[in-house]
Amino acid sequence: MSTVCLFDIDGTLLNSGGAGQLAMEAALLEAFGVTGPYQDILAAGRTDKAITTDLFAHHKIEVTDDVERIFMNAYLSHLPHTLNNGDGRILPGVNDLLERLTNHAGVTLGLLTGNYQVGADLKLKHYAIHQHFHFGGYGDTHHHRDDVARVAYRAACAHLKSDVPAETVWVIGDTPSDITCARAIGANVIAVATGIYASEELRSYEPDYLYEDLSDVETVLEILSQDVA
Repeated sequence: MSTVCLFDIDGTLLNSGGAGQLAMEAALLEAFGVTGPYQDILAAGRTDKAITTDLFAHHKIEVTDDVERIFMNAYLSHLPHTLNNGDGRILPGVNDLLERLTNHAGVTLGLLTGNYQVGADLKLKHYAIHQHFHFGGYGDTHHHRDDVARVAYRAACAHLKSDVPAETVWVIGDTPSDITCARAIGANVIAVATGIYASEELRSYEPDYLYEDLSDVETVLEILSQDVA
C-alpha cells in the first residue's frame, strides 16, 4: 500500500519572499494601470483564483475570459523576476525530507496548492525541487481549497491507477485551510508553523501532528511512511 503525501508550497516547502504577491501587483499595474493597497486581501491558504477575484473586485475590474488571460500572461511574465530578485528560501528540512520520501518505494508525492499550476511549476523549478512532484491539485479554477483537495485526491488515484484509501493520504501544510481541506477528503494532516500562523492557532484546528518546521526529518519520515506495507 502506498502512502500519498500532498504538499502545500508557500509557507510549507518554501518562502518565496512575497514573489507571488509582487508579481500579481506588477501584473495589475502593467495590464490595467492599477495599484494597491491590498492589506485587506488575505492570500495565505487561499487559491490564486480566489485572490485574483478579490483583486479584480477591489479595483472594479469586470472579469471576462480576456481579462483573466491578460492578467495571467502578465503575472507569469513577472513571476520569474520577482523570484530572482527576492529573498526567498527553501524551508528547514525540506530538501532532505523530499529526497528521502522520493527514494522511498512506498511513498508517492503530489501537490495540494492554491497556486496557479504554471506559477507552482515556476516556483518549484526556481528552488530546484520540481522533480519530486508529478501530479497535484492547483488553484486555477476553484475558489475553495476543499475543492482543490478533491482534485488532488483524484489526481493521486489517476497517477497510481488505483483507488487510494483516504487514510493513507497525508496533507502537509501551514494554514488552517490546509487542515480543513484535508479533513474534507478524509486525509491525515501534518501542520507546520512556518507560515504566518502560529502553532497555537494551528493547534486549535486539530491536525494529527504539529511541528514548528520540518527539520526533524527522521520523525516526519516515520510518520509519512507508517502506512506502507
